[in-house]
Amino acid sequence: MEITFLGTGAGLPSKERNVTAIVLSMLQELNEVWLFDCGEATQHQLLHTKIKPGKINKIFLTHMHGDHIYGLPGFLSSRSFQAGTDRPMTVYGPEGIKDFIEYTLKLSHTHLTYPLTIIEINEGLLFETEAIKVYAKKLAHGIPSFGFRIVEKDKPGELLVEKLKEKGVRPGPIYGEIKENPTVTLEDDSVIHQKDFIGRPKKGRIISILGDTTYQTAHEEFVKNSDLLIHEATFAADKETLASNYFHSTNIQAAKLAADASCKQLILTHISSRYQFSEMDAFLEEAREMFSNTSVASDFSVFQL
Repeated sequence: MEITFLGTGAGLPSKERNVTAIVLSMLQELNEVWLFDCGEATQHQLLHTKIKPGKINKIFLTHMHGDHIYGLPGFLSSRSFQAGTDRPMTVYGPEGIKDFIEYTLKLSHTHLTYPLTIIEINEGLLFETEAIKVYAKKLAHGIPSFGFRIVEKDKPGELLVEKLKEKGVRPGPIYGEIKENPTVTLEDDSVIHQKDFIGRPKKGRIISILGDTTYQTAHEEFVKNSDLLIHEATFAADKETLASNYFHSTNIQAAKLAADASCKQLILTHISSRYQFSEMDAFLEEAREMFSNTSVASDFSVFQL
């Protein structure tokens, strides 16, 4: 899994940070690329990366504020002009996102060349596949705002090849049969039980991405044991009252949530334009005093998980 931050600013673009957009690439795992929020000029930001718009097949929108959705009509339209782009797109978002997209496309006489599905979401399980589950949770932001929890299912353990060889089972198609079936009967009528020749399952990863929100202890359960928590940090610790008044969080509050929820890694984003890059070391150190494995994202930051 690879996470690319296309925009890491709050409210409005600045010379240092564009508004919010995050790409989660799961090409090896699912052959899919997902976009979380689509602020103004997201498609311009993509031009500076290797990410192809046609590869993005799901978009998750945390809430309806403009700095998170104004790039969406342009992105959806431009995607039609990508050669060979007919892959279906699904957009998940709060109530109102369907009207926003449909009216914008209609009034601009935009015709898409691919199937578009728009799903207005509620709390709970959004969907499940053989490999992954995605959940949504309402946050606290004055208007409906959501967080998303992506849970990769555990993968089967590796085939214990040496153990099979010791039993006299030589490499060949039989190995594939053993991986796929609980029991396999060999030519000598002996029975191989899969559980005896498969290693420990590989634990699936968990990524939690929260939209704009005030700090809430109620969010702990939703992000619990995340391998990665991506959380807004619009303000530094000394602006806690301001953060609360505007339904946002501070760097320290995001770090406290990560620590209390036993997360493994925290990335801060959605940084107010009042903070210059020269202030980011101090901004980061404040958070690290609460949760040491913290990073601050900048535009085009890439993280591997």
